[in-house]
Amino acid sequence: MAWLQLIIQTNGGDAAQFDDLLIELGALAVTLLDNADQPLFEPPPGTTPIWEDTRVIGLFEDTVDIDLVIAALKSSVSVTPFPQIKTEALEDKDWVREWMDNFKPMCFGKRLWVVPSWLEAPHADAVNMLLDPGLAFGTGTHQTTSLCLRWLDEQDLKDKIVIDYGCGSGILAIAAALLGASKVYCVDNDPQALQATQLNAERNNVTDKIHVFSPEKMPDIQADVLVANILAGPLMDLAPRLTSLITKHGLLALSGILAKQAADVASHYQSEFTLLPATQDEDWVRINGKKCS
Repeated sequence: MAWLQLIIQTNGGDAAQFDDLLIELGALAVTLLDNADQPLFEPPPGTTPIWEDTRVIGLFEDTVDIDLVIAALKSSVSVTPFPQIKTEALEDKDWVREWMDNFKPMCFGKRLWVVPSWLEAPHADAVNMLLDPGLAFGTGTHQTTSLCLRWLDEQDLKDKIVIDYGCGSGILAIAAALLGASKVYCVDNDPQALQATQLNAERNNVTDKIHVFSPEKMPDIQADVLVANILAGPLMDLAPRLTSLITKHGLLALSGILAKQAADVASHYQSEFTLLPATQDEDWVRINGKKCS
Protein backbone atom coordinates (compact mmCIF):
# COMPACT_ATOMS: atom_id res chain seq x y z
CA MET A 1 0.00 0.00 0.00
CA ALA A 2 1.13 3.55 -0.75
CA TRP A 3 0.43 6.61 1.35
CA LEU A 4 -0.01 10.36 1.03
CA GLN A 5 1.34 12.95 3.42
CA LEU A 6 -0.40 16.30 3.68
CA ILE A 7 2.07 18.84 5.10
CA ILE A 8 0.88 22.17 6.50
CA GLN A 9 3.35 24.90 7.47
CA THR A 10 1.68 26.77 10.31
CA ASN A 11 2.27 28.41 13.67
CA GLY A 12 1.79 27.09 17.17
CA GLY A 13 -1.49 28.89 17.70
CA ASP A 14 -3.14 27.33 14.64
CA ALA A 15 -1.57 23.87 14.76
CA ALA A 16 -4.19 22.38 17.09
CA GLN A 17 -7.03 23.33 14.71
CA PHE A 18 -5.42 21.46 11.85
CA ASP A 19 -4.50 18.53 14.09
CA ASP A 20 -8.11 17.89 15.15
CA LEU A 21 -9.59 18.52 11.70
CA LEU A 22 -7.19 16.18 9.88
CA ILE A 23 -8.32 13.32 12.12
CA GLU A 24 -11.97 14.17 11.37
CA LEU A 25 -11.15 14.13 7.64
CA GLY A 26 -9.75 10.61 7.80
CA ALA A 27 -6.05 10.98 8.56
CA LEU A 28 -4.61 7.75 9.93
CA ALA A 29 -2.05 9.69 11.96
CA VAL A 30 -1.13 13.31 12.60
CA THR A 31 2.37 14.45 13.57
CA LEU A 32 3.47 17.89 14.78
CA LEU A 33 7.11 18.74 14.11
CA ASP A 34 9.35 21.69 14.95
CA ASN A 35 10.00 23.54 11.70
CA ALA A 36 12.65 25.97 12.97
CA ASP A 37 14.77 24.09 15.53
CA GLN A 38 13.13 25.97 18.40
CA PRO A 39 13.71 24.36 21.81
CA LEU A 40 10.89 24.22 24.36
CA PHE A 41 11.95 24.39 28.00
CA GLU A 42 10.08 24.10 31.28
CA PRO A 43 6.48 24.85 30.20
CA PRO A 44 4.14 26.16 32.91
CA PRO A 45 2.15 23.43 34.71
CA GLY A 46 -0.95 22.35 32.82
CA THR A 47 0.18 23.73 29.46
CA THR A 48 0.99 21.94 26.23
CA PRO A 49 3.74 23.92 24.49
CA ILE A 50 3.80 24.11 20.68
CA TRP A 51 6.58 25.49 18.51
CA GLU A 52 6.00 28.91 16.92
CA ASP A 53 6.81 27.44 13.50
CA THR A 54 5.18 24.02 13.24
CA ARG A 55 4.73 21.43 10.53
CA VAL A 56 1.45 19.53 10.83
CA ILE A 57 1.65 16.29 8.86
CA GLY A 58 -1.43 14.17 8.15
CA LEU A 59 -0.97 10.62 6.85
CA PHE A 60 -3.65 9.30 4.47
CA GLU A 61 -4.15 6.22 2.33
CA ASP A 62 -3.43 7.04 -1.30
CA THR A 63 -7.04 6.28 -2.23
CA VAL A 64 -8.21 9.46 -0.46
CA ASP A 65 -9.19 12.42 -2.65
CA ILE A 66 -6.59 14.77 -1.20
CA ASP A 67 -7.99 17.78 -3.08
CA LEU A 68 -11.27 17.36 -1.21
CA VAL A 69 -9.36 17.18 2.08
CA ILE A 70 -7.54 20.43 1.29
CA ALA A 71 -10.80 22.12 0.27
CA ALA A 72 -12.39 21.02 3.55
CA LEU A 73 -9.46 22.43 5.51
CA LYS A 74 -9.70 25.77 3.75
CA SER A 75 -13.43 26.05 4.36
CA SER A 76 -13.23 25.00 8.02
CA VAL A 77 -10.16 26.83 9.37
CA SER A 78 -10.27 30.61 9.57
CA VAL A 79 -6.61 31.55 9.17
CA THR A 80 -5.36 34.57 7.20
CA PRO A 81 -3.22 34.16 5.23
CA PHE A 82 -3.93 30.46 4.83
CA PRO A 83 -0.75 28.45 5.40
CA GLN A 84 1.20 26.72 2.68
CA ILE A 85 0.11 23.14 2.03
CA LYS A 86 1.93 20.48 0.05
CA THR A 87 1.45 16.78 -0.54
CA GLU A 88 4.00 14.02 -0.82
CA ALA A 89 3.68 10.41 -1.90
CA LEU A 90 5.13 8.02 0.64
CA GLU A 91 6.25 4.57 -0.42
CA ASP A 92 5.40 1.61 1.73
CA LYS A 93 8.30 0.31 3.81
CA ASP A 94 9.05 -2.03 6.62
CA TRP A 95 8.71 0.81 9.12
CA VAL A 96 9.82 -1.27 12.08
CA ARG A 97 13.03 -2.19 10.27
CA GLU A 98 13.49 1.42 9.15
CA TRP A 99 13.14 2.58 12.76
CA MET A 100 15.50 -0.07 14.09
CA ASP A 101 18.15 0.80 11.53
CA ASN A 102 18.35 4.34 12.92
CA PHE A 103 19.79 3.13 16.24
CA LYS A 104 23.39 1.98 16.60
CA PRO A 105 25.55 1.09 19.62
CA MET A 106 26.98 4.23 21.25
CA CYS A 107 30.10 4.60 23.36
CA PHE A 108 30.32 6.95 26.35
CA GLY A 109 33.79 7.39 27.77
CA LYS A 110 36.24 4.49 27.85
CA ARG A 111 34.13 1.60 29.15
CA LEU A 112 30.43 2.22 28.72
CA TRP A 113 28.32 1.29 25.69
CA VAL A 114 24.56 1.59 25.11
CA VAL A 115 23.47 -1.20 22.77
CA PRO A 116 19.99 -1.76 21.25
CA SER A 117 18.86 -5.26 22.19
CA TRP A 118 18.63 -6.44 18.58
CA LEU A 119 22.33 -5.72 17.88
CA GLU A 120 25.58 -7.38 18.90
CA ALA A 121 27.73 -5.47 21.38
CA PRO A 122 30.81 -4.18 19.50
CA HIS A 123 33.08 -5.11 22.43
CA ALA A 124 32.00 -8.05 24.55
CA ASP A 125 34.38 -7.12 27.37
CA ALA A 126 33.06 -3.54 27.68
CA VAL A 127 30.32 -2.41 30.08
CA ASN A 128 27.37 -3.00 27.75
CA MET A 129 23.93 -1.67 28.61
CA LEU A 130 20.98 -3.04 26.63
CA LEU A 131 18.49 -0.25 26.09
CA ASP A 132 15.79 0.20 23.46
CA PRO A 133 13.82 3.34 22.66
CA GLY A 134 10.41 2.97 24.25
CA LEU A 135 8.82 3.92 27.55
CA ALA A 136 9.80 7.35 28.88
CA PHE A 137 12.80 9.25 27.55
CA GLY A 138 16.48 8.58 27.50
CA THR A 139 18.53 6.44 25.14
CA GLY A 140 21.75 8.39 25.46
CA THR A 141 21.32 10.33 22.23
CA HIS A 142 20.67 13.72 23.83
CA GLN A 143 23.59 15.84 24.96
CA THR A 144 22.32 16.07 28.54
CA THR A 145 22.23 12.28 28.90
CA SER A 146 25.54 11.85 27.12
CA LEU A 147 27.22 14.34 29.47
CA CYS A 148 26.04 12.33 32.48
CA LEU A 149 26.98 8.95 31.02
CA ARG A 150 30.49 10.12 30.22
CA TRP A 151 30.84 11.47 33.75
CA LEU A 152 29.64 8.21 35.31
CA ASP A 153 32.13 6.29 33.17
CA GLU A 154 34.94 8.38 34.69
CA GLN A 155 33.99 7.61 38.30
CA ASP A 156 34.97 4.73 40.57
CA LEU A 157 31.49 3.51 41.48
CA LYS A 158 32.49 0.16 42.95
CA ASP A 159 30.32 -0.55 46.02
CA LYS A 160 28.99 3.03 46.01
CA ILE A 161 25.41 4.11 46.78
CA VAL A 162 24.05 6.21 43.89
CA ILE A 163 20.90 8.30 43.45
CA ASP A 164 19.48 8.99 39.99
CA TYR A 165 17.05 11.86 40.62
CA GLY A 166 14.67 12.22 37.68
CA CYS A 167 15.52 8.78 36.30
CA GLY A 168 13.36 8.71 33.15
CA SER A 169 14.17 5.45 31.36
CA GLY A 170 16.70 4.56 34.05
CA ILE A 171 19.65 4.84 31.70
CA LEU A 172 21.88 6.63 34.24
CA ALA A 173 20.84 4.38 37.10
CA ILE A 174 21.50 1.20 35.12
CA ALA A 175 24.82 2.56 33.90
CA ALA A 176 25.81 3.19 37.53
CA ALA A 177 24.78 -0.33 38.52
CA LEU A 178 26.73 -1.89 35.66
CA LEU A 179 29.74 0.24 36.55
CA GLY A 180 29.86 -1.26 40.04
CA ALA A 181 27.45 0.64 42.30
CA SER A 182 26.03 -1.53 45.08
CA LYS A 183 22.64 0.24 45.26
CA VAL A 184 20.98 2.78 42.99
CA TYR A 185 17.95 4.73 44.17
CA CYS A 186 15.85 5.96 41.23
CA VAL A 187 13.43 8.85 41.69
CA ASP A 188 10.83 10.19 39.27
CA ASN A 189 7.37 11.73 39.56
CA ASP A 190 6.18 9.91 36.41
CA PRO A 191 4.93 6.35 37.09
CA GLN A 192 5.70 5.43 33.48
CA ALA A 193 9.32 6.41 34.00
CA LEU A 194 9.56 4.19 37.08
CA GLN A 195 8.04 1.33 35.10
CA ALA A 196 10.52 1.88 32.26
CA THR A 197 13.39 1.89 34.74
CA GLN A 198 12.29 -1.42 36.24
CA LEU A 199 11.89 -3.04 32.81
CA ASN A 200 15.31 -1.84 31.68
CA ALA A 201 16.85 -3.04 34.96
CA GLU A 202 15.42 -6.51 34.32
CA ARG A 203 16.84 -6.51 30.80
CA ASN A 204 20.28 -5.69 32.18
CA ASN A 205 20.09 -8.12 35.15
CA VAL A 206 20.53 -5.41 37.78
CA THR A 207 17.13 -5.52 39.49
CA ASP A 208 18.82 -6.43 42.78
CA LYS A 209 20.60 -3.05 42.73
CA ILE A 210 17.81 -0.81 41.42
CA HIS A 211 15.20 0.67 43.78
CA VAL A 212 12.52 3.00 42.40
CA PHE A 213 10.57 5.69 44.27
CA SER A 214 8.30 8.63 43.66
CA PRO A 215 9.78 11.81 45.21
CA GLU A 216 7.47 11.77 48.24
CA LYS A 217 8.40 8.16 49.05
CA MET A 218 12.15 8.54 48.59
CA PRO A 219 13.84 7.58 51.87
CA ASP A 220 16.21 9.99 53.59
CA ILE A 221 19.49 8.29 52.76
CA GLN A 222 23.05 9.49 52.28
CA ALA A 223 24.42 8.59 48.86
CA ASP A 224 28.03 8.62 47.71
CA VAL A 225 27.00 9.88 44.26
CA LEU A 226 23.95 11.78 43.04
CA VAL A 227 23.20 12.50 39.39
CA ALA A 228 20.21 14.59 38.30
CA ASN A 229 19.44 15.15 34.63
CA ILE A 230 16.31 17.29 34.86
CA LEU A 231 16.02 20.99 33.96
CA ALA A 232 17.50 24.17 35.38
CA GLY A 233 14.36 25.33 37.22
CA PRO A 234 13.73 22.09 39.13
CA LEU A 235 17.45 21.72 39.87
CA MET A 236 17.45 25.12 41.57
CA ASP A 237 14.21 24.41 43.45
CA LEU A 238 15.50 21.00 44.57
CA ALA A 239 18.94 22.20 45.68
CA PRO A 240 18.27 21.82 49.45
CA ARG A 241 16.74 18.36 48.97
CA LEU A 242 19.46 17.05 46.67
CA THR A 243 22.19 18.44 48.90
CA SER A 244 20.68 16.67 51.92
CA LEU A 245 20.86 13.31 50.12
CA ILE A 246 24.63 13.39 49.56
CA THR A 247 27.15 12.27 52.14
CA LYS A 248 30.20 14.30 53.16
CA HIS A 249 32.68 14.42 50.24
CA GLY A 250 30.02 12.80 48.03
CA LEU A 251 29.88 13.53 44.31
CA LEU A 252 27.22 15.53 42.46
CA ALA A 253 26.47 15.80 38.73
CA LEU A 254 23.69 18.03 37.37
CA SER A 255 22.53 18.24 33.76
CA GLY A 256 19.58 19.38 31.67
CA ILE A 257 21.07 22.88 31.88
CA LEU A 258 21.55 25.35 29.05
CA ALA A 259 24.92 27.10 29.02
CA LYS A 260 23.27 30.44 29.76
CA GLN A 261 21.62 28.90 32.86
CA ALA A 262 24.80 27.39 34.30
CA ALA A 263 25.78 30.28 36.59
CA ASP A 264 22.29 30.49 38.12
CA VAL A 265 22.18 26.75 38.80
CA ALA A 266 25.71 26.71 40.21
CA SER A 267 24.87 29.55 42.61
CA HIS A 268 22.35 27.28 44.36
CA TYR A 269 25.00 24.63 45.08
CA GLN A 270 28.34 26.41 45.42
CA SER A 271 28.02 27.02 49.17
CA GLU A 272 27.89 23.27 49.85
CA PHE A 273 30.02 21.90 47.00
CA THR A 274 33.38 22.48 45.40
CA LEU A 275 32.25 22.77 41.81
CA LEU A 276 34.40 22.21 38.74
CA PRO A 277 34.05 24.35 35.61
CA ALA A 278 30.96 23.35 33.65
CA THR A 279 31.42 20.78 30.88
CA GLN A 280 29.64 21.84 27.67
CA ASP A 281 28.24 19.86 24.74
CA GLU A 282 26.67 22.15 22.13
CA ASP A 283 24.12 24.32 24.03
CA TRP A 284 24.02 22.09 27.12
CA VAL A 285 26.25 21.83 30.17
CA ARG A 286 26.94 19.50 33.08
CA ILE A 287 27.86 20.88 36.48
CA ASN A 288 29.67 18.52 38.86
CA GLY A 289 31.61 18.71 42.07
CA LYS A 290 32.27 17.32 45.55
CA LYS A 291 30.37 18.08 48.74
CA CYS A 292 32.43 20.00 51.24
CA SER A 293 30.89 18.68 54.46
